[in-house]
Amino acid sequence: MKNIVDTLAKQCPELKNLTPFSTPYATTPYLADVKQKHHRKILNSVEDAIRTCGLKDGMTISFHHAFREGDKTINNVIDIIAKMGIKDLTLASSSLLSCNTPLIEHIKNGVITQIYTSGMRGELADAISHGLMKKPIQIHSHGGRVNLIQQGEINIDVAFLGVSTTDELGNANGVSGKSRCGALGYAMVDAQYAKKVVLLTESLVPFPNTPPSIRQDQVDYIVHVDQVGDPSKISVGAARVTKNPRELMIARYAADVIEHSGYFEQGFSLQTGSGASATACTKFLGEKMVRKGITARFALGGITEGIVALHEQGLIEKIIDTQSFDQTAGESLAKNPNHFEISTNVYANPASKAACVDELDVTILSALEIDLDFNVNVLTGSDGVMRGASGGHCDSAASANLRIIVAPLIRSRIPTVVQHVATKVTPGDNIDVLITDHGIAVNPKRPELIERLTAAKLPVTTIEKLYERAISLTGKPKAIKFADRIVGIVRYRDGSVIDVVKQVNQ
Repeated sequence: MKNIVDTLAKQCPELKNLTPFSTPYATTPYLADVKQKHHRKILNSVEDAIRTCGLKDGMTISFHHAFREGDKTINNVIDIIAKMGIKDLTLASSSLLSCNTPLIEHIKNGVITQIYTSGMRGELADAISHGLMKKPIQIHSHGGRVNLIQQGEINIDVAFLGVSTTDELGNANGVSGKSRCGALGYAMVDAQYAKKVVLLTESLVPFPNTPPSIRQDQVDYIVHVDQVGDPSKISVGAARVTKNPRELMIARYAADVIEHSGYFEQGFSLQTGSGASATACTKFLGEKMVRKGITARFALGGITEGIVALHEQGLIEKIIDTQSFDQTAGESLAKNPNHFEISTNVYANPASKAACVDELDVTILSALEIDLDFNVNVLTGSDGVMRGASGGHCDSAASANLRIIVAPLIRSRIPTVVQHVATKVTPGDNIDVLITDHGIAVNPKRPELIERLTAAKLPVTTIEKLYERAISLTGKPKAIKFADRIVGIVRYRDGSVIDVVKQVNQ
């Protein structure tokens, strides 16, 4: 056969690089061995996966956070990496939470020297806010993360993805098995773009495992582990369900605003976010939909039990899920044919050919701070310490027709409405309404909303009056003392720098 290829090369020099046939399994040797054919991707340990992937100093690793505070993958894998002596890694987790406190030691020891994330909480966030890292962390939105990956700024060498089940080839999901997290919208992106993809799973099931959130042609290796996550801890913290009377009152106001906004019509669409008042609004909105006799075309984003309830009542036609915020949402994704999963690329990437957020009518979002220009901070607290996440906040605010912020006027005697936010994550141009327990402020750029809500006899005021009310109750807060050093860079969804986080003075 080599002679034939040589002859072809003489006849057509452009064919000189053709390879002569040798054996049927020259490039697929595993097919010659039945056992190897079925188990070639399955490795004995995370250590084996790290070695086989060729992870070295200076590379980038990624994880998803669908288990939220119940995650058991990130800390365990990085512990093993540290024991293997690998250092100077960039950590590109879709988000980090309070459960990731153990990463502090790995930063101190030089295992992790750079971080890309949508946000962070707890002791890790506190330590970084006080100057733990030499390089500032990069904060991005969910859609913006995909954009940075596609541009090559986040260049993932190895993605370690916890899944509840997978088959021997890597068809995996989060809706079957024991530890079900529901949608794998973040992991789907990592599986598509990482150079090497390692699945960690508690349960290996027979081929083919369906439905495949992550597909076999994206997966390099599979490792069986004791536990990838605790689903019972998904709906805590930012994704909690509220019984707080003040938050419920704000939720009722939010439903009233939507009802009278001009967008509450047959076939409208909505996203309710993860905040307590935002999720509680779903129930009150459902009651109004029944009274008016209308249904929503779809609900989008992080999906909650409340959204599922409306879907099962026939009030929401379809659910588009990029992250399941509780176990009920994960169970619905498994059983309801009109509840389906999308990646964060499809959800909110501004550089994709189309993003689902572009179709939104209404989005309900939370805030740590909002200022007199309607700029929103969802990242840093009143002390300047990082304690939140950009998430999909600026993604949906940029795209929806009606952008609502729900927040108490005061938290622990700290005003939510301020003159200038400590950290700008979402620009005020993309916010229409602020709903608090002391009244509703509408961005002056939306005079038609002011007119409609006033006509509905809702407690409409101005953001300036809300600020004055807050200050009268709390007094003017002392300015936060920051050092000059930057510890965080806030990226808008298109990759541009919208703000920075400075180190908090000791």
